[in-house]
Amino acid sequence: MFSIYIVTYNEELDIAACIESASLSDDIILVDSYSSDRTVEIARQYPINLVQHAFESHGRQRTWMLESIPPKHEWIYILEADERMTPELFAECEKAIQNQEYIGYYVAERVMFMNRWIRRSTQYPRYQLRLFRYGKVWFTDYGHTEREVCDGPTSFLKESYPHYTCSKGLSRWIDKHNRYSTDEAKETLAQLETGTVSWRDLFFGKSEVERRRALKDVSLRLPARPVLRFLYMYFLLGGCLDGSAGLAWCTLQAFYEYLILLKVWEMKYMPNHNLDTNPPLSKATSLSYQEKINIT
Repeated sequence: MFSIYIVTYNEELDIAACIESASLSDDIILVDSYSSDRTVEIARQYPINLVQHAFESHGRQRTWMLESIPPKHEWIYILEADERMTPELFAECEKAIQNQEYIGYYVAERVMFMNRWIRRSTQYPRYQLRLFRYGKVWFTDYGHTEREVCDGPTSFLKESYPHYTCSKGLSRWIDKHNRYSTDEAKETLAQLETGTVSWRDLFFGKSEVERRRALKDVSLRLPARPVLRFLYMYFLLGGCLDGSAGLAWCTLQAFYEYLILLKVWEMKYMPNHNLDTNPPLSKATSLSYQEKINIT
């Protein structure tokens, strides 16, 4: 058996289905960022461990969660509210944790959009680290999301999980990605100023994760990125074969890329304009987070 962590903020439309899909585990830990909707009210109807902690960033939230709320089991799975655990994936996870060779496993997501699996333009299989041994993995911030730091070898599972990326409506998706684009713009500026491209990982990376991340570093340096991203996703990856949902998905991703470029311009030429959407860290939290990073 393994424990399941769920991270939430205003997820009243998704949280019940998410918890019910995770109920195959006997240890569900929900970390809520003080939701203002009915997320907590709904979650308390289930036999789970519910803790609230003010959101700082995706990486810091996960690091705080792992440091502060020990699980019941040695192995844990991180599940987002708009994702689902499937019986097939759960069974494969149960089998995988018997193997002592690896400390973590990547799992591919199936992006569900407009009631359809967007398989082609989402670069399926696109992997995220989800299952790992407690104490062997923590997280750092990268753009609007996080990246894992692993203390040991990792592998990949065959089963995937559904990700209902627009389950709360298009307006919510646009609002969320407007906020995300600010963090992505900051990361883009940092990468362009001090980062490098790993051409070796791009062409000879050992995994899809290494190749995809190297490709992103290359894409940041290309002109007309929104147009190129649309053409790449819709024609080269085959988004045109995903029907009207594929067209809408590729268009939204190009729009998101354009938002990032606009905010990069704003940061460069209007540096006094405050784009920061996250509250400052407390001194205690910052020290705890930095100490964990220094372990690597």
